Amino acid sequence: MRLHGEACRLTIYIGETDQYHHRPLYTEIVHRAHRKGLAGASVFRGIEGFGASSLIHTSRLLSMGEDLPLAIVIVDTEERITDFVSELDELVTEGLVTVEPVEVYRYVGRRA
Repeated sequence: MRLHGEACRLTIYIGETDQYHHRPLYTEIVHRAHRKGLAGASVFRGIEGFGASSLIHTSRLLSMGEDLPLAIVIVDTEERITDFVSELDELVTEGLVTVEPVEVYRYVGRRA
């Protein structure tokens, strides 16, 4: 797949313990993005944060360190991102979903 120029960045902010049918929600999102043929997806684990619930989650407190914030970032064309966002209504019941325009400068995979 060639991706260059104007694109969109989809970022999904959820908690590490969020589940979908007894499996981590971030895993479900990444695997669905892969099945849809999106350009790529990465999951980033935060060390501290809070969201709409206003509860601070941090790795410094043992009790709260189990539900750290995650950001799942997916970049692809606007059309493909828009199509994928509709699937998130079923998956993301708590969290934040953003879509921003980006400029792709370089997108190169490993050689086989």
